[in-house]
Amino acid sequence: MNLRPIVELGVDEAYQIVDARGGVASDLPPLAAIENEDWGRDFLLAKLWDWTDAELAAAGLTRTDRENDDLTTDSFIDR
Repeated sequence: MNLRPIVELGVDEAYQIVDARGGVASDLPPLAAIENEDWGRDFLLAKLWDWTDAELAAAGLTRTDRENDDLTTDSFIDR
């Protein structure tokens, strides 16, 4: 199975994936409120980062960067 690194997602696509999960996504602001904000993508990727590897894989996603095969730990969010 080809898994896509979460860092390759755009704001709209990441929003749809997080929103489709339901439950924990209830704290999402409306897409229109974050899609053009600098912090919007980071906010959504942080939500995805909290998912387990199994949850990411079920959505066709991974934390691994295809080119470097490294974890993308701090490439998008300061933790």
